[in-house]
Amino acid sequence: MNYKGYAYINTIGCQMNVYDSEKLADILKSHGFEMTHDMDKADIVVCNTCAIRHKAEEKAFSFLGKFAKEKKKRPDLITVMAGCVAQQEGEKAFARVPHLDLVLGTQAFSRFGQHLEDLKSGKRQIVDIEDSDMIFEAMPDMPASEIGFDGNKISRFITIMQGCDNYCTYCVVPYVRGRERSRSHSAIVDEITSLANNGIREITLLGQNVNSYGVKEKGISFPQLLERVSWVEGIARIRFATSHPKDLSLELIHAIRDIDKVCNHLHLPVQSGSNKILKKMNRGYTRQTYITRINALKKACPDISLSTDIIVGFPSESLEDFNDTMELLKEIEFDSIFAFAYSDRSSAPAAKFSDQIEEREKKRRLNLLLQLQDVYTDKRNKALVGKNLEVLVEGESLKLHDGFIKTSDRMKQMTGRSASNKIVHFPSENCAVGDLISIQIKNAYPHSLWGYPIGAEKK
Repeated sequence: MNYKGYAYINTIGCQMNVYDSEKLADILKSHGFEMTHDMDKADIVVCNTCAIRHKAEEKAFSFLGKFAKEKKKRPDLITVMAGCVAQQEGEKAFARVPHLDLVLGTQAFSRFGQHLEDLKSGKRQIVDIEDSDMIFEAMPDMPASEIGFDGNKISRFITIMQGCDNYCTYCVVPYVRGRERSRSHSAIVDEITSLANNGIREITLLGQNVNSYGVKEKGISFPQLLERVSWVEGIARIRFATSHPKDLSLELIHAIRDIDKVCNHLHLPVQSGSNKILKKMNRGYTRQTYITRINALKKACPDISLSTDIIVGFPSESLEDFNDTMELLKEIEFDSIFAFAYSDRSSAPAAKFSDQIEEREKKRRLNLLLQLQDVYTDKRNKALVGKNLEVLVEGESLKLHDGFIKTSDRMKQMTGRSASNKIVHFPSENCAVGDLISIQIKNAYPHSLWGYPIGAEKK
């Protein structure tokens, strides 16, 4: 059954959720819906949720709660909770959002079309959190020109595996996304080829632990997948996230070094610099192992850009444990970090741990960590002044630097990213979105760089 209407998707959470939302949009379009950025005119509202932190979960319930009054005015309005919180809460979601029509779990996306038919026929309060043998091979693929509802015309996320087998004690992913499963490499390459044929220049391969891609299925390894993706004509850059330190192999390090299209950047979550806390987190490596692998990576790729995730205030984290993390930052000098104060997730084992840290102390430690990291981010960015970076143009910049004034007789200021994942702003009238251009860096800022195209005259 096809019918006309508007669909609005609110995406909360990680890059995987962005990819999931694109797949949900594909299904909505295949059923006759047109995507809209205006939720007030939507006939169906989907909230694709994240359960990794309590705040993200509350945002989902808050967003969907807004539609209680609207549902009274428009009984035909369809509201959907999809993703991790849907999987976690199941039927309990209706207690908090009684006007919710569909709870769609993480493994039920391939059945979304079937549920749309039921909803259009008047059925309500549907729950689907059942397992599925399908990952994304059962989902419709639409041309990149059709699915770019996020406005990005040159980059796409591609989920290559689903779920996780690591069971870190703070994490709910194995419980809301299931056990680890890898997609077939042929399906991944076919999807990327379709995107490239529609103008996509950069792809980011996604998984909870991309390093273990294909291991359970006894297929090709992740480095081999990177090589096959690099053969796709039109794709200029390949990124990936997330890597698990315990599985970072020399084969992958060499792939980063040797495959030209693979970006010179690695996001490698460490979570803590304390061996005691790493063990309690069930991370499967020690501080020394992490440092050894980082040093091997730096030796093979001297200009590598590094980022990481860190949790502060994990249960029983002493000041000594926290200082171990601070010392790790000083030793490695990451380009950037994503740091969070630990928060309990009810279905994760750590929620039952004793010696919980007070919220005020967590925030204090988090602020100290971020202040220290600012020093190294500034240092790493300033080291690039005077160097030439190849930048993939993403569009016009809203930032103005160095007294550069945007007027009718001045060049537009554009923005893009380097292979090392640095945001770079620059003036240009001649470049187009998707171009790769060389920029000489003139100035460094806390969150970006600024420079001129090689050969351009300063105006």
